[in-house]
Amino acid sequence: MTNLSLYTVRAVIILDGDGNRLIAKYYTRGPGEPSYKTLKEQKKFENDLFTKTKKTNSQVVLYDGQTVVFTSSSDVYIYLVGDPEENELLLLAALQGFYDAVCQLVKYDLSKRRVLDNLDMVVLALDETVDDGIILETDGNVIASHVSKRGVDSIDVSLANLNEQSLIDVYKQAKERFNLALLK
Repeated sequence: MTNLSLYTVRAVIILDGDGNRLIAKYYTRGPGEPSYKTLKEQKKFENDLFTKTKKTNSQVVLYDGQTVVFTSSSDVYIYLVGDPEENELLLLAALQGFYDAVCQLVKYDLSKRRVLDNLDMVVLALDETVDDGIILETDGNVIASHVSKRGVDSIDVSLANLNEQSLIDVYKQAKERFNLALLK
């Protein structure tokens, strides 16, 4: 019997077209040792994984005793790493949701430059998708809306007040000018 657990993701890695790290988050599976303790081990794993997958047409590979699902777009590679007995469909759903959310957040131009320019939103989308190795959300639209709501609400409200205030000021000025024109 398999061990059922909410901890499904061991790592989320985003690499550029040369295999260099853009974002990487490694998770422990509850109380236990991390899968890759040092930065050197992580970099080696990422470089070897990139080498293995850069010319593969498949979205699922078994690498280094772990299930890896990935997708790529122009010069960005996104990987989700799970245990070998992990459900590939669940990992793929989480990956697709994260990918869709990031595409929405970067205006459907997923490239290294856009990821780096919008790094804060990409990391927030990652945190909305996976938290401490537990998949929270798989719907890209929901993830993108949660991320875009965080900083936009306060900005939109203040801009709306500014726009309303400006309209009220314009209305008052127009009313005064009209009254002055009538008095003359």
